[in-house]
Amino acid sequence: MKLCHSILPIVLACVLASCSKEVAPSPDVWAVVNGTQIMRQQVEKTYRSSMPADSPPPSQAEALSMKLRIVEELINTEILLQRAREVNLMATDAEVEQNFAKTKTPLSNDEFERKLQQSGLTVDDLKSEIRRRLSIQKLLNREVTAKINISDAQIAGFYGRNKSQFDLPEPEYHVAEIVITPNPNTPAHNRKNDKAISDATAGSKAAMLAKELTNGADFTQLAMDYSEDSSASTGGDLGYNPESSFSRSDPLLKHAVLSMKVGQVSAPLHLKDGRYVILKLLGKEPAGQRELSDVHVSEGIRQTLRNRDEELLRAAYLAETRNQAHIINYLAREILESGGKLPAD
Repeated sequence: MKLCHSILPIVLACVLASCSKEVAPSPDVWAVVNGTQIMRQQVEKTYRSSMPADSPPPSQAEALSMKLRIVEELINTEILLQRAREVNLMATDAEVEQNFAKTKTPLSNDEFERKLQQSGLTVDDLKSEIRRRLSIQKLLNREVTAKINISDAQIAGFYGRNKSQFDLPEPEYHVAEIVITPNPNTPAHNRKNDKAISDATAGSKAAMLAKELTNGADFTQLAMDYSEDSSASTGGDLGYNPESSFSRSDPLLKHAVLSMKVGQVSAPLHLKDGRYVILKLLGKEPAGQRELSDVHVSEGIRQTLRNRDEELLRAAYLAETRNQAHIINYLAREILESGGKLPAD
């Protein structure tokens, strides 16, 4: 009798454990957040759209690791979306359409369709993504960003602790560029997928862009549309660089930078390596100690502190909302139970 009594709690514990384990309603459900399902198809579509077309196929373990990260990102997104609905901060149809139009405006219809096909997305997919992004941004603006207040005392304290960082040993130049390469095999990194394929076409393109700039075109937008190196994504902005760094570049480029005035745009420069480059000098900082009274210093510190606090508060806010959610990651469970194998097709 004593033996039966000693075994009974163990048996009950095993039964309760097996009953408490929630089974996926379908093999295609890879996670559930407060009753909302995250489907395998959704994860696979995100996975395919994030893979560069010319990249080698990942190993099974690499692919599965990426998909697991995508599931976690979709879980976080769903948690924040649900919270945005609760507090009536979902993006409106008008906001979505306005943002969609802004996304599409720089591209022709053919270019837009090509980019959609390359990403594996439809117009509805894109609008859904815009709605999610805008809604979460509205939520975080109210719940996180609005709570950040950087005081003058904090700025002064940061400056005092890091004063040596603001002592420039040499002048620094804030430069933006538009690059055109004559090599037809180099990828175009710009929004219009525009690429010169020879020295003649590169020279003509550089002359066309120079004319556009002379007529008042926005340098940043032209760089994003036509520049052929990775800086196109930031409008050609290279940030601040010390004067000595230009000694390692083409002498023509160095001479142009050092002779330009802030706000000035150069003529197209034909460099020794065959590239054509158009420069814009966005700013210049002289050597020596930069004082806190310099608005660029104080505002730069303010932004640094805001970014730091925002990153911390966003992480804390997401952790707290996850604490309040009921989450089941079926993909993670299947990975553990299968010893790291991909779910069967």
